Amino acid sequence: MLSSNLTIWAIAAAVTAGVLIRPFRLPEAIWAVLGAALIFLLGLMPLREVMAAIAKGNDVYLFLIGMMLLSETARREGLFDWVASHAVNLAGGSQLRLFALIYAIGAVITTFLSNDATAVVLTPAVFAAARKARTPALPYLFICAFIANAASFVLPISNPANLVMYGEHVPALLPWIKSFGLPSLLAIGSTYACLRFALRREIAGRCEPRVDVSPLHAGGMTALGALVVTAIVLMTVSAQGIDLGLPTCIMGLLTTAAVLLRDRANPWPVVKDISWSVLPLVAGLFVVVEALHRTGVIDTLAGWLASGVQAHALATAAAASAAVALGSNVVNNLPAGLVASTVLHQAPPPQVVVDAMLIGVDLGPNLSITGSLATILWLSAIRREGDDVSFTRFLRLGIWVMPPALILAVGARLMIG
Repeated sequence: MLSSNLTIWAIAAAVTAGVLIRPFRLPEAIWAVLGAALIFLLGLMPLREVMAAIAKGNDVYLFLIGMMLLSETARREGLFDWVASHAVNLAGGSQLRLFALIYAIGAVITTFLSNDATAVVLTPAVFAAARKARTPALPYLFICAFIANAASFVLPISNPANLVMYGEHVPALLPWIKSFGLPSLLAIGSTYACLRFALRREIAGRCEPRVDVSPLHAGGMTALGALVVTAIVLMTVSAQGIDLGLPTCIMGLLTTAAVLLRDRANPWPVVKDISWSVLPLVAGLFVVVEALHRTGVIDTLAGWLASGVQAHALATAAAASAAVALGSNVVNNLPAGLVASTVLHQAPPPQVVVDAMLIGVDLGPNLSITGSLATILWLSAIRREGDDVSFTRFLRLGIWVMPPALILAVGARLMIG
């Protein structure tokens, strides 16, 4: 048993290192899949349990497929260029104003469509806006990554990790807002202030004051309407306690099919440009986390949590939030949320502890480039445009941005009681 546990931990460490460092520049998904394959091939988990672990991510896979289809269809139909042109014109030649506009748009998209949607939908629009404004794109691209996590607990649907962590016990809308309204505002405001300060030299100049706005044709209008309807659908099904994956996937398929049929276009260009590698990445991470569960780490964590709550609930809430925030950067916040959910199920603490841990799961990933699925999707999107961001470049910015937001948000939640 000890030998098996050590092997699982070694594989988990290797997968983490592979995803973070990307040896030989291989995609992150390869390391997660290799880790999962080793766990099966070495007999550490039977095939039945491997498949069960993969199946835990079914709702996430469907959600991502739907969002990626919506985004790719919108990109091809010129919706992002249209949005970008309006943003540049509203900025009136001020890079600071353009920065604030993009940040506000990102906060709205994250709130009503999820942080993954922000990474997938907003990133191409920012590239388009930067090209039109004749300004470097990277400072504005960082907004897409950081606001995707900073605003990801405004509503339950703002982050799939919220639903993973709470499972069938997601609080109703009004109790949610009571618990997370002020912490969300502080996280969003703090992230904006820190990000703007850290990038102040890069966004201090002028940009193109006005660009021509191409009319939005029928396909773009269809994509825009689909995004609005998707937001309404997600709000509705979330309020009913229904999983978000299938409705999102259906909306993506219907939108793509409608546009392709209208244009009588070949679906292959849409399919080949989607970042499908994110799906095996998530699946591999779920298998690795399930293997770690078999080592008894969940029981140990549950025992620590129960002891801490008995000694001092609020101090434990703060410590647990910090721990899960850091852990999210090691194994990604979706698996971290799954682990946290299992721990909370075994040792149910006061609600304030649960809420503090959720804030850690959502905000923690703003430290590193692989901390959340949204950030990995963002990275895939900018690589497709021919750009890239290293782990160390993101970390240098994340150290400025994440800790203040986490401290303020958790502190506010603890004060609410």
